[in-house]
Amino acid sequence: MRFGVHISSAKPFSDSITRAKEIGCECMQIFANPPQRWNPVAIPDSEIERFKKLNAEAKINPIIIHSIYLINLASENPYFYKASIDSLIDDMKKAQKIGALGVNTHLGSTKGKEFSQVKEKVVAAIKEILVATDESVDFIIENSAGAGSIIGDTIEEIAEIISAVDSNRVKVLLDTAHAFESGYNLRTPESIEAFITKFDELIGLEKLVGFHFNDSKTDQNSRHDRHADIGEGELGLETFKIIATDPKFKDKFAILETPQDKISWEKQLELLRSRV
Repeated sequence: MRFGVHISSAKPFSDSITRAKEIGCECMQIFANPPQRWNPVAIPDSEIERFKKLNAEAKINPIIIHSIYLINLASENPYFYKASIDSLIDDMKKAQKIGALGVNTHLGSTKGKEFSQVKEKVVAAIKEILVATDESVDFIIENSAGAGSIIGDTIEEIAEIISAVDSNRVKVLLDTAHAFESGYNLRTPESIEAFITKFDELIGLEKLVGFHFNDSKTDQNSRHDRHADIGEGELGLETFKIIATDPKFKDKFAILETPQDKISWEKQLELLRSRV
């Protein structure tokens, strides 16, 4: 398994490759747009070329882009719905330009409605995004922690959406903290195997691109999205060792989004490698 972290893409954009290499990343995640803004920011062609040139030497692979935080593909507000689609299209096009695997995103919130009432709207949005973007780029759904009316906190909801979209470009990234916080027990080999078996039955492991390795500051089924450094939360080191050493995941990757409260990312990456 390849390990990396979410790297700052602050200007100059291409320096994100250098930052990743300096702390020992084998893969990485970045923002291609400011995460709290709707308006996309252009990346100069010169920066894209330098990014690819630097990575030809660094060999950071895969690279994924994380969408902005404002996305809601179930929004009843026409402006926010269209802005969400447009933002994801922009990210997908940037992913294609820099050679990224795809764009990782949460799907939004039902705002109190039943999932069945918004599913078709979400599916229509994803289909529109896929039609507008290159076939080499994946649309990657990330599971959610379950707060409020968030979409995609269960394997079943994600499976329904993937089945309805019916495209081999729609993939999944599993966040360990979110899965735990939404109710799945990931503390023992048996419970982790049960979780993965369920995922395989409903979605298929071929749809799983990789993981966000995040420990959790809150307990199982808390519905609160709070990340902790690896080994410093409610999951503990054993969870990550079990997943990282499972032969089923030997070709997958794991990206950290931990807060570095006590342990730097560099040390956390070293810790993961030493445990596996």
